[in-house]
Amino acid sequence: MILSSDTAEETKQPAMSTTAADAKAEHFELNNGTIRVTVTNYGATITSLYVPDKHGKVADVVLGFDSIEAYVKDNASYFGCIVGRVANRIKEGKFHLNGVDYSLPKNNGPNSLHGGNKGFDKVVWDVVEQKDGEQPSITFKYESHDGEEGYPGDVIVTATYTLTSSKTLRLDMEAVPKNKTTPINLAHHTYWNLAGHSSGNVLEHLVQISGSQITPVDKNSIPTGELLPVKGTAFDFTSEKKVGSSIREVPGLGYDHNYVLDYGEKKEGLKHVAKVKDPSSSRVLNLWTDAPGVQFYTANYVNGVPGKGGAVYEKHSGLCLETQGFPNAINQPNFPSIVVVPGDKYKHSMLFEFSEE
Repeated sequence: MILSSDTAEETKQPAMSTTAADAKAEHFELNNGTIRVTVTNYGATITSLYVPDKHGKVADVVLGFDSIEAYVKDNASYFGCIVGRVANRIKEGKFHLNGVDYSLPKNNGPNSLHGGNKGFDKVVWDVVEQKDGEQPSITFKYESHDGEEGYPGDVIVTATYTLTSSKTLRLDMEAVPKNKTTPINLAHHTYWNLAGHSSGNVLEHLVQISGSQITPVDKNSIPTGELLPVKGTAFDFTSEKKVGSSIREVPGLGYDHNYVLDYGEKKEGLKHVAKVKDPSSSRVLNLWTDAPGVQFYTANYVNGVPGKGGAVYEKHSGLCLETQGFPNAINQPNFPSIVVVPGDKYKHSMLFEFSEE
């Protein structure tokens, strides 16, 4: 389905089942003449995103696969998807809430990661609305049930992708618990390579992150509960610098850390997260959000993954900027709460702004 901007705006209610068990995984396209985005309702995933460079040359700047089957078979890297019910790591797959101890699948060493063995990235979402017009959009919906991957209560989740202008993509995520208090922390897990998805590593990309502190982690990548100023460390991206300039000083294989976002410049009610620039193409991405943190991840565990068009993705072949609540927040009372009660609504928005410099 192509949602193009050269027709009058029209809302479409797709003729498909509203049950995830019957829903079919498909590709859909949003196209406003400048940006072209392909998404699938399997994991509410961005599978390609084409933007022009300073010469008007268009390239696909996100890592991924050619077929939906490839995402279903093995998307261990979480290319392009929405992860939940709780993104990032929960220590030892355990938490205590309202007098009840909960145990989750441990799918990342001793921890539970990105919602467990079958998180929101591994289910078929319903397509509940599509709009053509100057701001083409698509809305996905998923109903997560009580006890799913160990989490309490039924939750209705929606994700809407909208091309809000010729150079911007917006993602609005919402979640409403129906009958039990539950932790909710959704994240969008696209890997960016602004030179083009098959162009090699991103170590020459320039990055600026609007965060002057990180949440340092232990040997199992669980935050210690402290807030560490980044000034004078390898984690300091408060001023623009190359991804690769200090990466060898980072313990482990590269960056995989949560930055505490500062309250600075705003756009559409969202605060600035990061600026990414590829010097070779002059493509620039500015990211904005209303979440308190962002996980900066440099594809440390991507190793020989067969991707789109015959590409093979290796370590550092892309970078992720996953806006989020803090990792393991459910077990850290000094972190911003990710607990949502019935009657309240979880909201999380991201604005991706593309340009050339």
